[in-house]
Amino acid sequence: MTKVRNAGSVADPVPRAAKGRYSVAGRVIEASAPAPGLHVVATPIGNLRDITLRALDVLAAADLIACEDTRVTRKLLDHYGITTPITPYHEHNAAEARPKLLARLAEGAAVALVSDAGTPLVSDPGFKLVRAARADGHAVTALPGPSAALAALAVSGLPTDRFFFQGFLPVREAQRRARIDELRHIPGTLVLFESGPRLAAALADLADGLGQRDGAICRELTKLHEEVRRGSLAELAGVYAAADAETRGEIVIVIAPPETRETDAADIDSMLRDALDRLSVKEAVAEIAAVTGHPRREVYQRALAIAHVRSEEPQ
Repeated sequence: MTKVRNAGSVADPVPRAAKGRYSVAGRVIEASAPAPGLHVVATPIGNLRDITLRALDVLAAADLIACEDTRVTRKLLDHYGITTPITPYHEHNAAEARPKLLARLAEGAAVALVSDAGTPLVSDPGFKLVRAARADGHAVTALPGPSAALAALAVSGLPTDRFFFQGFLPVREAQRRARIDELRHIPGTLVLFESGPRLAAALADLADGLGQRDGAICRELTKLHEEVRRGSLAELAGVYAAADAETRGEIVIVIAPPETRETDAADIDSMLRDALDRLSVKEAVAEIAAVTGHPRREVYQRALAIAHVRSEEPQ
């Protein structure tokens, strides 16, 4: 049971709390000990008040917190007076650190996993730890909360019923353009992360590869200088290429889905014939189903019919 007590000095907005306690609004709260296992804890993407009480309970009372950058996580813990030990876990030390964390779990410890910001495993290496923990029979619990991808999608003003999270595009231009070409036929809103220095080049390639689609640049969400800039991809590329917009901070790009039109059976058959000239039946069906939004099973049946007719035609 969580207990609340006065912090003692209201002049100190963040009193230091003992192990298993945290401070909120001048009060020290005693947290209940979490169950043994791995606890995947979402943390704020900017505004430190965007954290759940459940997350604070676990962070305060866990035996250990595994985090990407100890300096970043320490700022959050200090803000709430949490003294739980922390240890780095990131892509550069994961192979060495993962067995040590699994050993702690095997001892019955409660280990919290956090990223620098947002929900762990989204664009970070945490999934290997979760997979290994589950393979070893340890409980894995999610504590949902902030997510930059979902926050950007919510404020973008673009369709939210179906979306695809890409993460960061490749750095090299040729690889980036190839990845954009793969994204071209996905029938949903696209959500991408990008850094400020690469934003203009990425938008130029997106405009070239995806055509006239609407987009939104969501920057510094939940922070003091939060900004959402809307426009076509071409317009946005021009704005950022001319350095007329701020590019510092965390950036999420949200892109509208491709325009679709009603396609009848004749349209689908025509598209399939063209696709079958250059692709296998399986590949052609996947492409046309993605472009038209028609059920894959229906497209597959039509593709088989076309392939059968072709096989019986005189050579």
